[in-house]
Order: sequence, then structure tokens, then C-alpha cells
Amino acid sequence: MKKDSYSHFEKIVARYPNRWSAAMPIMQALQKERSNSFGPESVETASRALGMSRAHIHGMATYYTMFNTRPVGKYHLQVDTCVPGFLHGADEVVKHIERRLGIAVGETTADGLFTLSTVQDLASCATGPVIQVNETYFENMSIEKTDLLIESLKKGKTIESDTSMKVVSQCGILLNDRTDKNCRSLEYYRKRGGYKALAKAFGLKPEDIVNEVKEAQLRGRGGAGFPAGMKWSFLPKNDSRPVYLICNADEGEPGTFKDRQIMEFNPHLLIEGIAISAYGIKSQKSFIYIRGEFSWIADILETAIDEARAAGLLKHIDIVVHRGGGSYVCGDETAQIESLEGKRGNPRVKPPFPANFGLYGCPTVVNNVETLSNVPYIIEHGSAAYRKIGNNNNHGPKIYGVSGHVTEPGVFEYPLGTRLDVLIEAAGGVRGKMKGVIVGGLSVAILTAQEAEGLVLDYESCQKAGTALGSGGIMVVNDTVSIPELALRTIEFYHHESCGQCVPCREGSHIIEHKLRALLNGRGSMADIDLILHLCANIKGLTLCPTGEAFSVPIQAMITKFRPEFEALVK
Repeated sequence: MKKDSYSHFEKIVARYPNRWSAAMPIMQALQKERSNSFGPESVETASRALGMSRAHIHGMATYYTMFNTRPVGKYHLQVDTCVPGFLHGADEVVKHIERRLGIAVGETTADGLFTLSTVQDLASCATGPVIQVNETYFENMSIEKTDLLIESLKKGKTIESDTSMKVVSQCGILLNDRTDKNCRSLEYYRKRGGYKALAKAFGLKPEDIVNEVKEAQLRGRGGAGFPAGMKWSFLPKNDSRPVYLICNADEGEPGTFKDRQIMEFNPHLLIEGIAISAYGIKSQKSFIYIRGEFSWIADILETAIDEARAAGLLKHIDIVVHRGGGSYVCGDETAQIESLEGKRGNPRVKPPFPANFGLYGCPTVVNNVETLSNVPYIIEHGSAAYRKIGNNNNHGPKIYGVSGHVTEPGVFEYPLGTRLDVLIEAAGGVRGKMKGVIVGGLSVAILTAQEAEGLVLDYESCQKAGTALGSGGIMVVNDTVSIPELALRTIEFYHHESCGQCVPCREGSHIIEHKLRALLNGRGSMADIDLILHLCANIKGLTLCPTGEAFSVPIQAMITKFRPEFEALVK
């Protein structure tokens, strides 16, 4: 332990209203100091520094996937093999690394240099295959690039990551010109009108901000589409408790990679959105809960916050960037609150709802990155101008992420309610023949090619089509893909990410994965297919958070719509 570590810990603790909230960043600092491992000695150190039991610290370390409770090599090669990675050829990269290094997944080379792991969804859906080496992403990886990376690491060097993908901004509101090397700076943002909306907001009453967002009919962009202004209006009036604003930047839904585009290349847009929203709901403390894998993006946000603070733009609000530890379930607002409080990210029973009893038992609003980034436009231009973008009850710009079997995967900022075929055409068209498409992230029902014809991508139209807009993460699947294999990859993700608190989710995901694996290995039966459908039909609505439904809905749709492929596996 470094001599000044405890004093450094106290600086971390000072950023939070409650000491326990510093548990995650302190544990992360310890792992970084100790060869990327978090063993018993680290548990003891964190326990003493925080005044928390060793059992509690150990419980957190074994819950969050980014903590390595066993030693790993100097370079931890983590390949994303979730559905987007699978569609982009990640399996071939894994097999090549195994042959090249002479180790299997989960093993370390004899010289202690490399450990190979497969991981679940790194939000690099259009730029896969992706290999995360310790904290660094290497995207658009081919076999040749993988060889070059390994050789460079052996020499203590690295290679430049290829993050190229197609970026189109038809609305020009959320995505900026990332080709300008200064696009992240305060100077760049202000030259293009940045923070004018904040200045205008300060001339209004807080309740006027809330009403303007309500009038704009801004719907939450995290997946549910709930009106943001209405959510704000649920906060109790004349309450003496502090109000907290949490920006949900834990982008973990497979197929979704929109929020990182804003945070990485247009950070001041998000910060201005938070600043205006905080003024509107009378919050003096805000947290950006960002997924831990986005370490470099967290650094970008902290730099931007420092710039804005130094310019006197954040006198009314203290914004803290809080890095998660690796948990899909922490995308649920109550699980995220639990995690921010320094606990395992287990969802809470509702009611009470966060608006009345959220972070530290206080009124809390949780909004998605893209949602908050829409606020500056609404305040600067007015709700009427905002409603002119999009269609009925679906207003404003929307970032759609298109990945899978398209020629030019990427992100596309179009009006909410754009047709699916327009977006696929913008992404260069389908590679091969479309078999199906997932339009809202992995948790929504797959559509067949025929069902997807003419689909308008707004909340109501998707619902009528038997699916959901969700996050707007579009994954195109061509006819080379086995749907049973796709189903297995889907349930592998959700079983891995289940927090284990609710029996239907914990046991249901385990049984479904076991049965699907048996089918693919030639050991399944027709009864197994029927059992999976029975479980899917009975898990929905029986879990504290949406995870149970998040896997039961897509698995049920895959089997129902492509059942002959599953039955063909029965021998």
C-alpha cells in the first residue's frame, strides 16, 4: 500500500454525502494499484479505510464483474462475445488467440503475461470485434490486428485502436463533428452556441423549466419512453430533504452504443443538460453513473466538468462522475441507487419510488444520457420547436445504433419516428439476405424480415408490430445465422447478468440456458422447447426489475417465429 493512499481515499470520500458511496472508487483504485487484482489483502484494506465489514466488501467484489478476485496476467485480454460481437465475428478472434497463446478462455500464459477471458457486451456494437486489454478498448479487430496487438504487448508497446464507423447526424442536435480534434472542449462547444440554454434557464423559474420539458413531450431515451417532465413533476413539493439527480450512463443493453457517442465526443452537451435539469428540479448534487468499462470516457467527462466549473457555469450544481463495477442490472434505476450507495446492485421493491425515496432516502430523479442531452435544445428553442421534430407523441431527435449484418454499421441521429428501412439504407444496406432484426436492444422481440417491412421506429408503432423501440439499438441478422445459437447467446448474457435476487430470473435463466445448450448439442427434446416457452410465459411480471422480461420476451419470440430451426435440432 502506498504511503499516502489513505489520504487519497479521504479525498474520494469527501465527494459523497455518505461514506459508503466511496466504496466502489476506492476498491477500483486498490485493484489498479495491485496488478489488476482484488484479493483478500485489498478486501482488508478497503474494509479498514471505509469502516465497512470485510464481508460487505467481499460481497461487492464478487458481485461486480470488473473486480478480479483471482490473479490475472499483466495483460488481461477480454473479448466481447455477446450478440453484437457474435454477429461481427468475435468467436473467430477468441479461437485465434487460444491457438496463438496456447491457452483456453479463463487461463493465463505460463509467463504471466496474458490472461484470456470472454465478456458480455462492451457497448462496442458497431465496432466489433472488440478486445479490452485491462482498461483499454481495441475495436474493429481482425485476426491480423489481433496478432499485431499481441506482438506489441509482448514488447511493452501498444497499437492504435480503430474506432471508425459511420456517423450521420440529420438533426444536428446530439452528435457533433467528431473529426475536429477539439470537439470535446468548452471553447468548441461555446463557439457553437453551447451553454446559451443554461443562461436562458437562469432567467426562468425552476417550475418553468419543468413545464417546458413537459410541453415538449420529451420521452425518456433509456428504453421505457416515459415522459421526462412528468417524472420530474412527481418530486414532492415543500420537502426539506435534498434532491438528487442521477444521470444513468450505465449503457449495458446489448446492441446499444448511443450514449457513449454523446459522452465521448460531445460531453458539454450532457453537462449542460444536467445543469439545466438540476436547476429545474432544485438539485444541488448530481451523479453521472457511468459503466466502469468506459474509463477513458469518464476521464473525458471529468475534464469537461472541470472546464465548466472553472468557467463559473456550475455554481449551482456539483456533478460527480461515479464509475460502476460491471453489472447490467445496475441499469435499473433502483439497482443503480443501491450501487451508488456502496452496495451490491440489487433492485429495490417499489413502492416507494425514487421520486420520494431514492438516493440516501431522498427525492431522486434518474434520467438517461440521451434524455438529458435533449434538454438544452428544448430550453433554448422552446417546446413548440422541439415538437416539430418527429411525429405524433414521438418528438425530438433520436440516436439509432445500427449493427450486425449491415455494410456500414454506426450511429444515426434522425427524427424519432424514422422508418427502419431508411436507417438500414443509411447504414449501407443489409449484407446478404435479412432473416430478422432486433430494433430496440437485445431485450425486445425479434422481427422477421416480413414483419419489419415498413416499420416506423417510434414507441407506438413498434408496440403494434409486437416489439418495442427500447433503446433504439438495431441489430440486423442475415440468413447465415442460426436462431437457436442466437437464442443461446441471448440467454447466456442474461443468466450471467442476473443479480440472483429473484427466483424466476435466477433459476429461469439458468434452466433456459441449460435446455438451449442441450438442444444445440443434440441432447434436447420437443418437451424442452415447450418447457422453455412455458418458463418465458410465466416469468414476465414476476421480478423486481425488468431483467426477467428482458430475456423471456426475446427468447419466446425467437422460438415462436423460428420454431422449425429449434425442432430440427431434436434427434
